[in-house]
Amino acid sequence: VQLQASGGGLVQPGGSLRLSCTASGSIFSIDVMGWYRQAPGKQRDLVADITSGARTRYADTVKGRFTISRDNAKKTVYLQMGSLKPEDTAVYYCLMEVNTNAYWGQGTLVTVSS
Repeated sequence: VQLQASGGGLVQPGGSLRLSCTASGSIFSIDVMGWYRQAPGKQRDLVADITSGARTRYADTVKGRFTISRDNAKKTVYLQMGSLKPEDTAVYYCLMEVNTNAYWGQGTLVTVSS
């Protein structure tokens, strides 16, 4: 099983980006899909996740600005990010529980700067 993340880049404060992460390989089930982020010198923290039943949870710092969604047929999770702030700058990692095991994507860098 491999996860491929994409969509990061440089964006100005107040702008938007959409991250995607797609799983491939021998997949029978995917339960939770999520996004974490790690800023330089800091620990990796949960940004948002979504269960197979579409229950979502968000970090307080992104509530109202970010939206997580999933497309089960495409084995893909999305993170729509809006009203971006410089403090959102980090490497964003996707995580999926595939076949009851946890897998990480390779990370995609989001830089919010003018």
